[in-house]
Amino acid sequence: MTSEVLTFSGGRLPLKRPGGGRTLRAWDAADEQLLERVLECFTPQSHPRVLILDDQFGALTLGLAPFAPVSFADSCLLSESLVMNAPADLSIPAPKNWLEPPEGPFDLVVMRIPRQLDYLACLLRWVNSVLAPEGELIAGGMIKHLPSRSADVFGELVNTREVCPARKKARVVVAVRGENTLLDWPDLWRGYRLSSRYELSGMPAVFARGKLDIGSRLLLPVIERMVADLPPGARVMDLGCGNGVLGLTALARNPALEVAFADVSSQAVASARHNVQTAFPGAVASFYHSDGIPEAAGRYDLVLLNPPFHEGGVVGDHIALRLFSQVAGHLSPGGCMLLVGNRHLGYHRSLRHYFGQVRQIDADPKFVVFEASVQEGGRS
Repeated sequence: MTSEVLTFSGGRLPLKRPGGGRTLRAWDAADEQLLERVLECFTPQSHPRVLILDDQFGALTLGLAPFAPVSFADSCLLSESLVMNAPADLSIPAPKNWLEPPEGPFDLVVMRIPRQLDYLACLLRWVNSVLAPEGELIAGGMIKHLPSRSADVFGELVNTREVCPARKKARVVVAVRGENTLLDWPDLWRGYRLSSRYELSGMPAVFARGKLDIGSRLLLPVIERMVADLPPGARVMDLGCGNGVLGLTALARNPALEVAFADVSSQAVASARHNVQTAFPGAVASFYHSDGIPEAAGRYDLVLLNPPFHEGGVVGDHIALRLFSQVAGHLSPGGCMLLVGNRHLGYHRSLRHYFGQVRQIDADPKFVVFEASVQEGGRS
């Protein structure tokens, strides 16, 4: 966990970033410039209704706290960050997410520009539906992280008023609302057919929403073999579920399972829930918008995991290691985890720090599938 102080014209904010590596900071130059632009043009005394969209670790929400903003973020890490960083005497409402979006209109929307182009289009279309007619959008991001064609998407979907000069490798864009919303956008949901029985769809922030990723493709046959003989009511967790492909594969092979789906992204949780309710409306399923396995979720007979290996532009195994630790504490006696990971990350070594037995189940030139159990003699 890293901690540094963000200094801006509104004061000083000590900010910590949950999880992550030592080099990852809880704010960047884009946060600084967004705060300064808002404070130059608006005052709390004018009582604008302010929405902060996809704040990362609380810099914008806390820096603009005098405006009593509404925060709306896809990632649940914002909630955790606000609990960690908010002063004891400051009451900050829990952020909204895509499972329960806020209602407009807003006089000002302050937005972090996302990395994915489809998700940027999604956000701008949604902003068009909640921004007041005379309202203003102030959006910013680090230049190296802006998606290609982002300027084109801004030009297509909103009316850009100003593109501020780049400073400290960050850029801020000021715009007013456009006409296009999510209601007239066919790409809000995109997916693929996994089998003759059902399709998988995903919202724009979901990993591999348009086609099955090659790591999961290697893992799916192993899941089918593993769950075939699990007893009715056996508990399975699809951890970092994305569109729910791993858990849905388990349900397709053994509909009597109780399957939970968890992801840090609310669009992923919404997508998994949509897919389960569409394909298996009678399934016993639960859904968690959480950074890993919630403490109260209990224990599982089988955990399915295709862990992300990048965060904030940094590639590594820090997310996977945190998830391994959680899984080890949530396995039932005799339970196990099925994991697929990139060969270059060397999970065969790190898994042994958390699990008593680790064995390779399958592999191809890029990916490896492991079974890991806390106790000797996991499922086979």
